Order: sequence, then C-alpha cells, then structure tokens
Amino acid sequence: MSDHRPSRLIRPETLTAIGLIVICAGLLIPAFDLRPMSALLPAAMLIGLIVLAAILLLTDQRKAAAGEEPKPMMKTPGRVGGAFLLIVGYALATDLVGFYVSTVISVPLVAWVFGFRHPLGLLAATVIVVGSIWLIFDFAMSQQFPTGRLWDR
Repeated sequence: MSDHRPSRLIRPETLTAIGLIVICAGLLIPAFDLRPMSALLPAAMLIGLIVLAAILLLTDQRKAAAGEEPKPMMKTPGRVGGAFLLIVGYALATDLVGFYVSTVISVPLVAWVFGFRHPLGLLAATVIVVGSIWLIFDFAMSQQFPTGRLWDR
C-alpha cells in the first residue's frame, strides 16, 4: 500500500489564497498611480485582502500539515455564481447609471439573494450603507463618485 497524498499546494483554500494575493498585489500597482486621496480606499482594501489571504494560506497549510482533508471550495456553486454575476452587474450598472443608483439597488438585492427578507431591515441596511458612503466620502472628503454614462449626456 502506498500512502499517496496530493501536494499541499493544490488544496482549494491554498489556491484561493495564493490567487487572491497575486491578483491583489497586481492591482496595487495601478492603485498607487491614483491621486493619494483616491488611492486610499482601494489600496487599503487590497492590502487588507492580502493580509486576510495570507492568514487563510497559513491556516490551510497548518491543516494540511496536520493531515486534515481539504474541504470542497463550494458547497453551493449556484450561489457563488450568482454572487459573481451580481458583482459584474453592479460594476456595469455603476458605469451606466452611476454609483449611488447602483448601490441603492444592489445592497438590498444582494441581501435578498443571500436570504435576508425583512423589508425594514433591507431598507435600514440600504440607508446606512449608502448614507455612510455619502457622509464619509462625498460630504466629508469631497470625493466624487461616477454619475453614469446615461446622466453625463
């Protein structure tokens, strides 16, 4: 009998962590080419993702060293695919109708898709998220968000 164990580097969580680190590091280059105030949020988020991916990588490699079997990456592929489509749709909608309109629609839609169905909670979440973004970035920091191609004419 042979004790054939697959490489520790092809575990789903390890591959995901490595992919995130590489992609985020690559996106940091154009983020640092932005004006300092504009680069602050994207750079902070990318660095945060790199840190979280590194933690995921270390945790998964410790599990691999202990001989723990890898977990499947997706238990519900339809939900993951739907989330990806929502992200793509949000990006396209932001370009077409602007940041605020897209965000007002996307926040409750994403919450609904992931199972939160309480109407007052959806309204509160939308008001809090969009209001906080407006208050912090538009009002306090005087940053302009995309208004959309449809309104720029």
